[in-house]
Amino acid sequence: MTKNRVVGVIGLGHVGAHVAYSLAVQGIADELVLVDQNQQKLQSEVQDLRDAAAYLPHRVTVRPGDFADLGECDVIVNSVGKIDLLRGNHNRVTEMDFTIPAVRSYTEKIKASGFDGVVVNITNPCDIVTRELALGLGLPKGRVFGTGTGLDTSRLLSALARQTGIDHKSITCYMLGEHGNQQFTPWSCVSFRGMPLDKWAQTDERFRFDREALQKESIGGGWVTFSGKYCTEYGISTTAARMVHIVLHDEKAIMPASMELCGEYGESGLFAGVPCVIGAKGVEEVVELPLTDEEKAKFHACCEGIRHNMEHLKEL
Repeated sequence: MTKNRVVGVIGLGHVGAHVAYSLAVQGIADELVLVDQNQQKLQSEVQDLRDAAAYLPHRVTVRPGDFADLGECDVIVNSVGKIDLLRGNHNRVTEMDFTIPAVRSYTEKIKASGFDGVVVNITNPCDIVTRELALGLGLPKGRVFGTGTGLDTSRLLSALARQTGIDHKSITCYMLGEHGNQQFTPWSCVSFRGMPLDKWAQTDERFRFDREALQKESIGGGWVTFSGKYCTEYGISTTAARMVHIVLHDEKAIMPASMELCGEYGESGLFAGVPCVIGAKGVEEVVELPLTDEEKAKFHACCEGIRHNMEHLKEL
């Protein structure tokens, strides 16, 4: 008998609810276990998803649960948050005062459930919260990772596709470092099915663009979304769903994620957005890109920014 693919989602705000919907509609999970402290919101989302599942071309079961039920899951998506804290303040670190205590309040409950799968963290500040979850859960290295610059990379892909006319699936590019305002694009690693950006720019004006402006557009994309509806939903939920799909199918796919650095890129003791080989056991390898000296300096500056923000953990 085939084992059901069971995915838990913690936190059913704008992001968590859309993650659950994306997992259901794409047929990534056979069973969804939803957890939220607001029981009325929890029951409402379960009902709505069950109604949607009735017309899907595949079978998906949805049920409410609590932390004790997460032991049955293959993957947990952590998406607690308090998005209102970002109104008028475009700095994801602001959420720490809420998200770090929230995560600390239930890591032991997840451990007590017997959970032994993979955790994909969305909760901001992503790099710092992912580290907190990894430390608290004590799972083997790589089992806890974050969406990190995966979402930011999708924004870069979208911008490059619009600029060049090349389909995003034929573009290789990354946003690196902090999932925040200090991230950057290593332009030396941007290519189009093997053709480097610099090479193409020699003969085609579509590839001669203001790189700084396009990077700024990619970093600020989330705030464009936030400014009109005070949340982000589709992009981040699709990013997380893609990561869950990679894990459940053991794809060994390379995707940017927030992962612990243990000497890679000359950094250690923190989580940051880097390309990773992801499979059934989570992140199986950090891919070290051949960065230029200037790009290496930018990456180290990002890491210093993350360390600076981590200092606030001592006050929580």
